[in-house]
Amino acid sequence: MKLYNTLTRKKEKFKPIEDGKVTMYVCGPTVYNYMHVGNARPLVVFDTLRRYFKYIGYEVKYLVNFTDIDDKMIKKAREKNTTVKKIADRFINEYYIDAEGLLLDEADTIHPRATEHIEEIIDFIQGLIDNGSAYNVDGNVYFNISAAKDYGKLSKKNIEELISGARIEVSKEKKNPLDFALWKKEKKGEPSWDSPWGRGRPGWHIECSVMAKKFLGETIDIHAGGEDLQFPHHENEIAQSETLSGKTFANYWLHNAMINVENKKMSKSKFNFFTVREIGKEFDLEVLRFFLLSAHYRSPINFSKELLTQAKHGLERLYNGKKNLEYLIESSEEKELTEEEEKILAEIDGFKSNFKKSMEDDLNTADGIASLFEIVKTSNTKLDEKSSKKLIEHIYDTLMELSKVLGILSKEEEILEEEIVELIEKRSEARKNKDFKLADSIRDELKEKGIIIEDTKDGVKWKRV
Repeated sequence: MKLYNTLTRKKEKFKPIEDGKVTMYVCGPTVYNYMHVGNARPLVVFDTLRRYFKYIGYEVKYLVNFTDIDDKMIKKAREKNTTVKKIADRFINEYYIDAEGLLLDEADTIHPRATEHIEEIIDFIQGLIDNGSAYNVDGNVYFNISAAKDYGKLSKKNIEELISGARIEVSKEKKNPLDFALWKKEKKGEPSWDSPWGRGRPGWHIECSVMAKKFLGETIDIHAGGEDLQFPHHENEIAQSETLSGKTFANYWLHNAMINVENKKMSKSKFNFFTVREIGKEFDLEVLRFFLLSAHYRSPINFSKELLTQAKHGLERLYNGKKNLEYLIESSEEKELTEEEEKILAEIDGFKSNFKKSMEDDLNTADGIASLFEIVKTSNTKLDEKSSKKLIEHIYDTLMELSKVLGILSKEEEILEEEIVELIEKRSEARKNKDFKLADSIRDELKEKGIIIEDTKDGVKWKRV
């Protein structure tokens, strides 16, 4: 498998530290609000990468952290006249609700919280002080970037340019404008913990280095997150981790591109900011997952309700193909494959091969999804009740096997607009009452909306055209 490594700016063949095993660290949310669509993209993308690794036989140790102490959280707690911990507890619970809707594989995901690792954070910082790469100024502890080797190697930023471009509102305590806080001195009304430098709290960057080391080791296979985290967050993680251990922190750095809303950068100040919970009021969140995987993860993606509706229709076509295959399995008979069916089987296996090639090429989920549509198209046009059950089952199993890697098509019911569902039910009621004129009228109305109705011995079937 080849992955685009941000550190080297090229695709590289993936080679794990330990054969058959992968360690992955994904930067998770700061839990002061509901997850927004920008948060959802890395969670969905790297959940899919984890699924693919497991599909091809790897054992994956996968971590998504919760930042539960931060300036934003302190501000939120003050606004709500509550504690930081209560804010964190609430929005971690909300995270799990959205994660279920997005079909994230939470069964064996490690979710450490920064505040549960204060002792390890203090030990890590003390190690940096002991080797001369961090310094304490009246209870504030800073990392000295001059002690870091190749600082800027991930983001490809030059230290001299960074320093000259720094906004000098920088604390006079710092030896260098780019030095960053490892430990922040206690301020009145803020959460704090005892430390060798006095009461205070950890800085943002330190938590990821500490939890990666504790749960995954001093060197990990993959560190991932949004491209906005490259600098300063990931750059600073590398600096402090590698300065302490003397080892490479992560062998592969993966970053997803950002999401624009109506072709503009998503921003609260522009009022184009959508939470996953808000989207879930109008769309099944499986649609959002499908939408996020419909473009390559390194390409910027434009978000709009119209594009989400298009994704919904695409997902419906896959669900319809799944349902048609289930119907044919029930209706077909056991018999040997004909020569023509052998060709169809080979064609399906070719689509499966294409899917794997796409995923092996830097997780190209867009082309992977295209292979699923080819499978459904083939089954819709070349199979019927007279086809061999063996062939139908093979196609169905292939579709479900590959869709599981993408984390879709696991629900039993199709995703239909309420309006469409109501029309189908109204038509069925009209037929039951022998009002065939009304039933035909509704059939025509559904056809105009792109829905074809078929009356079978097993009930009403539908498909989107």
